[in-house]
Amino acid sequence: MNGEKRRELILEMLQSNATPLSGSELAKRLGITRQVIVHDIALLRAANQNILSTHRGYILNNPTRAQRIFKVKHSGDQIADELNAIVDAGGRILDVFIDHKLYGEIKVPLSIASRKAVQEFIDFIATEEASPLSQLTDEFHFHTVEADSEEILDAIEEELKEKGYLVP
Repeated sequence: MNGEKRRELILEMLQSNATPLSGSELAKRLGITRQVIVHDIALLRAANQNILSTHRGYILNNPTRAQRIFKVKHSGDQIADELNAIVDAGGRILDVFIDHKLYGEIKVPLSIASRKAVQEFIDFIATEEASPLSQLTDEFHFHTVEADSEEILDAIEEELKEKGYLVP
């Protein structure tokens, strides 16, 4: 199979998955090396494909869905509750970012759309003994969230407000 056909297949796989696919998984499905996948992803991005890299793999960002940025604040032990509230209402957390006084905006892609993905993220934080980005800004941070409709985003906003996480 030539490179162009392979990249078409990679796009099709990413389009048909709501959750990230790892480079290893893509390579396995196509019978090639992970390094070839990394190269193909770079070429697809150069061709203006909006492919995000997360700690769980690659995902195609679908800008046709409704998106909203939420400013939130909560303690570290409330991360799972906040993220679960978003995914339970039908949202997908695309990223987390902060506005750092010295470095400006620092953004990390997440692509979390299920309770399972939330738990994997929480486990990753615990296993890696990593600190959430929000610790740099007194727990203030932002999430870009996408959903199938503005009504779902309104429901997410209301839930975050009721839980006391939403910052006006």
